[in-house]
Amino acid sequence: MCRRPNSGVSAAWRVFMNSKKLVTGTIKTLLNILIILIFFVPFYWMALTAIKSLGETLIFPPTFFVKSPHFENFINAYRAIPFLKFTINSLIVTGGTLLFQFVTVIPAAYAFARYQFRFKNFLFGVTLATMMIPGQLVFLPIFLLFSKWGLINSFWSLILPSASSAFGIFMLRQTFKQVPEELMEAARLDKSSEAKIIFKIMLPIAKPTVVTLGLLNFIGTWNDYFWPLVMTTNDSVRTLPVGIVSLRMVESGISYHTVMAGNVILIIPILLVYLLAQGQIIKAFTYMGEK
Repeated sequence: MCRRPNSGVSAAWRVFMNSKKLVTGTIKTLLNILIILIFFVPFYWMALTAIKSLGETLIFPPTFFVKSPHFENFINAYRAIPFLKFTINSLIVTGGTLLFQFVTVIPAAYAFARYQFRFKNFLFGVTLATMMIPGQLVFLPIFLLFSKWGLINSFWSLILPSASSAFGIFMLRQTFKQVPEELMEAARLDKSSEAKIIFKIMLPIAKPTVVTLGLLNFIGTWNDYFWPLVMTTNDSVRTLPVGIVSLRMVESGISYHTVMAGNVILIIPILLVYLLAQGQIIKAFTYMGEK
């Protein structure tokens, strides 16, 4: 007779916990759906507008489906501007920026992770502090300097401002610090040079982080609009984002379908690179979170 209240309390507690789990699970599911919609809807709307006719883009309320897709919008966007030239310029600037960043970031990250020298923490703090300085704040002195050197309207004016990355130094340093010191000592006992240690030990271990940094820098440089705009005065070295914006500068009004078609073409390389590198990205953040 005395056990019935306890069993009743236990049953009520189980019902309460199951209800709590159900409510918590429902809230998490709704939040996940909301987050997915926040990220997915803009891309869906861009792709949808890219295959609409001009008349359909001006309809209110807007339609969320297309009965007759107009794929010729992509051809019109390609022909409206020197698309191939802008694409080649973007590839040159992006490739040059990535090359310079790896040349500067890897040695700096290795030095901050493995060497002891005066003012090490101070210099590392200064490096991190540069991440808080927006490019719009320093572009004027950089523009005047490049103008004095005769670098305006050249690829150097688009590559050099991003030739290093404080975030890349920080991220790669954190990975290098997780490499066991015993492994380093064993390599030095085998009379391995510092360069050999970096390329044969450090970089293979840090491959996921390096790939992640490469992807992030690729996206940032490929999408960069500010520096190619302020460092150029003609189309000779301008990149694809600046070219896409010029699709809006027409006398007959903005052709939203053509602009969106150009934007779809712009993000295709980013999506391809991401699909190729997504496995390494997951490994990088998993490895960094282990310690």
